[in-house]
Amino acid sequence: MVQAYMNWSGGKDSALCLYKAMLSKQFFISHLLTSVNAAHNRISMHGVRRSLLNAQADAIGIPLTTIELPEQPGMQEYEQAMMHKVARLKQCGCTHAIFGDIFLEDLKIYREKKLAEVDIVCAFPLWKKDTTTLVKEFISLGFRSIIVCVNEKYLDKSFCGRVIDESFLNDLPSNVDPCGENGEFHSFVFEAPIFRNPVSCATGEIVYRKYNAPDTDDNDSHSGASEYGFYFCDLLHPSDGL
Repeated sequence: MVQAYMNWSGGKDSALCLYKAMLSKQFFISHLLTSVNAAHNRISMHGVRRSLLNAQADAIGIPLTTIELPEQPGMQEYEQAMMHKVARLKQCGCTHAIFGDIFLEDLKIYREKKLAEVDIVCAFPLWKKDTTTLVKEFISLGFRSIIVCVNEKYLDKSFCGRVIDESFLNDLPSNVDPCGENGEFHSFVFEAPIFRNPVSCATGEIVYRKYNAPDTDDNDSHSGASEYGFYFCDLLHPSDGL
């Protein structure tokens, strides 16, 4: 068994990935690692409040480490912050990093290349699995997840706030991957076999935001657009007092 940290987004792919990694008995997972927009106290790209991220980590029972990022960091700024935290995790004994990626080859290569620089081995438990099979397994295992962000290029705002179930899958357009692996949507898991208790949350307002496209090819950008528009469903936690 090797010591690893889990790259945790709070969404369905990372949750299912963590479940499979724990089930394999190959890893002692000592930390969750999450990128956070420090300006708004929310998970980067997903827009989920830090309070809900903390509640997930508490429910899982694995310590949380965050990469604190500004509003729209450049790639160099992101990499410096990420590698700083990875170095800390390596000092704690981590030799492996676990990712929930499924089929984006360039992203996998990027991760492996960057972490090889600090002698961290990447593991991808979901790699090349059929995405329809994965999402149906996710549902059948008792995971429950809510859509918190959709890319307007693929989906309209009506998908925000929906729970991932068979009805959701049936309503997806044919050009949308069932796991949203191309960035079509992001989710927040509020109940799971790996949780000691469900995470309480309620849906709030839906907001629209635009973001600049990344300025390098070494990332998960594929469309070549200069801006991306997203709808976010704000999730509320009891501790937020809202």
